[in-house]
Amino acid sequence: MVVLTSFPKLNEDKKRLKKHYQQTPRPIGVFLIRNNLNDKVFLAAGLDLPGLINRHKFQLTNGSHPNKQLQADWNESGSHNFAFEIVDELSPRAGEEVDYRAEVAFLETLWLDKLKPFGERGYNVPKLSREEKLRRIAAKTRDES
Repeated sequence: MVVLTSFPKLNEDKKRLKKHYQQTPRPIGVFLIRNNLNDKVFLAAGLDLPGLINRHKFQLTNGSHPNKQLQADWNESGSHNFAFEIVDELSPRAGEEVDYRAEVAFLETLWLDKLKPFGERGYNVPKLSREEKLRRIAAKTRDES
């Protein structure tokens, strides 16, 4: 009978690889999901592009994407008629304190302004301005009173 003992070398390698992965900067930026049949696009941005793209693919494949129109077109046309495209990417700057959330939000706004992926051109919903959000909150508060 052979008794296997723990493999300290294997565990150390696993821990080292995990630590290396966690310390590796993730690509930051903006990507599109393009419907190749009608050229409509869905634009999204984030601090971990591979993770974000993977999440959207998973949601679409499993029928749980929050954008109902995109989900409906995906279901009707099939995944082979959609492309995922990175349109802008930021490289993390070593040694600098940078607010990447603000930078990626700025990039997203630039691309939304440039592509205008709303209505017939895309799947995005226009973001409300701060003033419009406040106006709606005030109106809702008045209606509840």
